[in-house]
Amino acid sequence: MAHGAGKRAGARRAAKQKPKLRPATFVLATAVVLCVAAWGYLVWAAIEFGSTARGGDDASWIYLGTASLGAVACLFTGLMLIARLLRALGLIERPAPDYTTDFSGDTTANLPAVPPQGGRRRAS
Repeated sequence: MAHGAGKRAGARRAAKQKPKLRPATFVLATAVVLCVAAWGYLVWAAIEFGSTARGGDDASWIYLGTASLGAVACLFTGLMLIARLLRALGLIERPAPDYTTDFSGDTTANLPAVPPQGGRRRAS
């Protein structure tokens, strides 16, 4: 019988699926846009509050600090959402776990066991 012929002939692996646009992906993209827009607004507000605070308005210092912390939180959240969006679109993959180090200093303690090569027939 020729190679590739027979009732079980065919590709060993299925074709790689293209990422589909799912509602969850749309929600992630919308959240990213909202976080970046909020970050931009809070940076603008912090600049304005900084100007009025330097002009002598003591309450503006509190608003400046609050707007700055909010801008940092929005930027951090937006970056995390961008990473999740890229993973959902299939552009990046989740990093593989690192099994090379152990907190005790033993570099081989967490390595996964490697099965013997060749199967049952070769082992005997």
